[in-house]
Amino acid sequence: MASDASVQIGAGGPAPEPLPSISGAEFRLLIERNADGILVLDEDGTVMFANPAASVIFGRSVEDLVGHALGMPFVSDETTEIEVFPPGGPPIQAEVRVAETTWDARPARLCSLRDISRRRELEERMRQAQKMEAVGQLTAGVAHDFNNLLMVIRSSTDLLRGRAVSEEKRRRYIDAISDTVDRAAKLTGQLLAFARRQALKPEVFDVVERVATVTEMLQNLLGGRIRINLVRHCAQAFVEADRSQFETALINLAMNARDAMDGEGVLTVEVDQPPASKTLGRCVAITVTDTGAGISAEQLTRIFEPFFTTKAVGQGTGLGLSQVYGFAKQSGGDVAVRSPEGQGAAFTLYLPAVDGSRAASPRSETPAQAEPPYEPGGKVLIVEDNPEVGRLSAELLTDLGYEPESVPSAQEALRRLAEGPQAYRLVFTDVVMPGMSGLELGQEIRRRYPEIPVVLTSGYSAALTDEGRDGFELLQKPYAVEDLSRVLRRAKGRSAIGRRPRTAPAP
Repeated sequence: MASDASVQIGAGGPAPEPLPSISGAEFRLLIERNADGILVLDEDGTVMFANPAASVIFGRSVEDLVGHALGMPFVSDETTEIEVFPPGGPPIQAEVRVAETTWDARPARLCSLRDISRRRELEERMRQAQKMEAVGQLTAGVAHDFNNLLMVIRSSTDLLRGRAVSEEKRRRYIDAISDTVDRAAKLTGQLLAFARRQALKPEVFDVVERVATVTEMLQNLLGGRIRINLVRHCAQAFVEADRSQFETALINLAMNARDAMDGEGVLTVEVDQPPASKTLGRCVAITVTDTGAGISAEQLTRIFEPFFTTKAVGQGTGLGLSQVYGFAKQSGGDVAVRSPEGQGAAFTLYLPAVDGSRAASPRSETPAQAEPPYEPGGKVLIVEDNPEVGRLSAELLTDLGYEPESVPSAQEALRRLAEGPQAYRLVFTDVVMPGMSGLELGQEIRRRYPEIPVVLTSGYSAALTDEGRDGFELLQKPYAVEDLSRVLRRAKGRSAIGRRPRTAPAP
């Protein structure tokens, strides 16, 4: 480069106001001390000049860069993130700005480069750190709540085992264990809801009718100092979702609003069908608004995190809003919150809208349809890879009048059935097992032996959330003996109604 060369820098496109000329020496000093990489390229993209910062970015000496062509587009006067290909090295993510200039009296392009690979690496590290912080918070919350629950169970079992107790105390300890298991099951259910891993039972129902029913019940839960306003912007609005989880989400939003208002204020519940959006399409919006003090900007970013709560210790687990979030996402919807400071908060649950003609009419079912008749007893094939769980399941089935037979795998279950399928009245299988899952086993049994009903059981299964239950009865772990009896009765009764004479086993 000639030291006395004149350099004129300008933008592409229509000619701007001319910039003052600077000497070559001043220009060299300016660009050599610049923290960004500076390149001057000829019309073919060959490097005519590179400053020390560009050398650092590319990991090549200035001498190696000069005379080499770089594979990069030339966009005048516009900052763009692109991949730059240095000679003999891997591509570099860079933020590039290109301007037309004159170099040694020749047309050239002045390129400013900023390596953003390091920035993205730091951003990724920050995201990972935030994830680990969230995992740590979640782990601590689970450990805290479960240790309290386990303490109740351990103390009750020690008191039952350690000394002779009266019948009244024995019953009290047993009730404490049973109640604690119910609370533990609710806790894991809320965690699965947040993780979008609960096994939902979607059905088509009218949101307007459901919200009206739930709000009638809410008055007793919220207390007499809270007034409830129900606003219906539409006569009917149908969605396909888990009705029970929807009601739980609505109750969680209402209880959260009650706490935000310190038990006194106005709770407004609105149902509307807003115009279709690009992200959700046609949807139904359920908005719960309180007259509390509102939510701070800092808390707004964390309110859906599990175990995050602003309440005092012992006054909330911080899982209510997590359940709402998980249910909305798993149902194909979303949840949003707005809270102008000091003006309360409004939570809106969005669920995809469906055609109301698909809605079922459960209330029209006769008692016989709701609980089909069946012959009690019979042999039940238990498929469970956990020996202890299999043994206890067999004891429960024995107490219910069944004849249980346990196998540890789906493959063994198919072998037993092949030896004599007519001997078994029902198959009761866990879902999560090595090799063939319980859902796959049920589908194979349906193909080979369609007259044998299958009941699934699971505490957690991603397969059930992704693929559904495929029409099989599902019993969530942990379950009570009454739940087990009811599900087996329903499965056997439906099989009896739809049974056809069987000719020969399917291959």
